[in-house]
Amino acid sequence: MARLRTKKRIVNRLPRERREADILEAALHVFRLRGYENASISEIAERAGLVEGSIYRYFQNKRDLVIKVIEQWYLGMISEDEAWLPGIEGARNKLRHAIWHHLNAIRQEPGLSRLVFSEFRPDPEYRQTTIFALNRRYTSRVTDIVREGMQAGEFRADVSPSLIRNLIYGCIEHHTWAFLRGEGDFDVERTADAITNLLCQGLDQRPNPVASPAPRKKRL
Repeated sequence: MARLRTKKRIVNRLPRERREADILEAALHVFRLRGYENASISEIAERAGLVEGSIYRYFQNKRDLVIKVIEQWYLGMISEDEAWLPGIEGARNKLRHAIWHHLNAIRQEPGLSRLVFSEFRPDPEYRQTTIFALNRRYTSRVTDIVREGMQAGEFRADVSPSLIRNLIYGCIEHHTWAFLRGEGDFDVERTADAITNLLCQGLDQRPNPVASPAPRKKRL
């Protein structure tokens, strides 16, 4: 009997990092399934194999928990970019990857995307949050790519990298909003190609030919 009790105590004493990871994994599942408003701490605790009160040893409340879930999402996307982008040649190809990656992230995680777009962005204190800081870090890859293309002579030198960034993310979020509302779908590959082609036509460093003025009609 003593051996059984000792074994039980060892199993329950998981490292804090492991316990937090289990809670975050359970919370991610529940937030995906229920959304933020309908998710409950009790359901998250049950899925993590804990009693409800144990959650508050690691997270202050439900909002603190959803913030940590979104932070982990952003950190994962940033890590993926840091792994993939250095191996891609050419600014145009890197830009296409950044566009594809964001579209794919929305396609794979519509629940988290909705939370960021509708729950956190409108918050007056959003710019003071870690989510805002991570979003700035995540989207800065586009401005870096545009500057790289300008320095390499691949893109025009008279464009604003921050404007290109805003065009990309504004376009993607507007285009995917019907999908996030459950009213449609989109093809990640085709959409990434279409946005990249449109942008790169404007970014092409070769000057656009100036159209000749239409000849004036002679007065009779």
